Amino acid sequence: MTEGERRLRPPSNRLNEKAVTWWRAQWLLLTLVPVAVLAVLGALIAPARTWLLVPAAALAVLGLACTAVMPLVWFRIHRWEVTDEAVYTRTGYFWQEWRIAPMSRIQTVDTVRGPLEQVFKLSTVVVTTASSKGAIRIEGLGHELAAELAERLTHITQATPGDAT
Repeated sequence: MTEGERRLRPPSNRLNEKAVTWWRAQWLLLTLVPVAVLAVLGALIAPARTWLLVPAAALAVLGLACTAVMPLVWFRIHRWEVTDEAVYTRTGYFWQEWRIAPMSRIQTVDTVRGPLEQVFKLSTVVVTTASSKGAIRIEGLGHELAAELAERLTHITQATPGDAT
């Protein structure tokens, strides 16, 4: 490696620890709705009771297992970092994705707080670039850190030459 080259390394910052609970709440909601529908239908339609309650039970067990395990795995994998040159993220489980957005390519920086994120005092920073791949999302940040990060990114991009195209 010559002087001035950089090695690709994992981004260094973890998400807020509350992200694990936020992801668990999402899994529970995604599991609860179909399980409840199957259970209610199973209770109301006697001839199909077995055909409805067995899948409801299986889905409940699978959903609870995913609720317990997946958020912990994601917390270990998901990383982000912002330098003066770029925004770096690593997400995914089966298909891990590393995204790097040079500051000169950033067009907008937004913060988003969905209903569940608000409950857990979390936010998502959305960095829109000139990439056809779409925006970079840094989910699971504390809302104060997200606001500071959005402000920092705005200052850095304004000071970075380029037209973000």
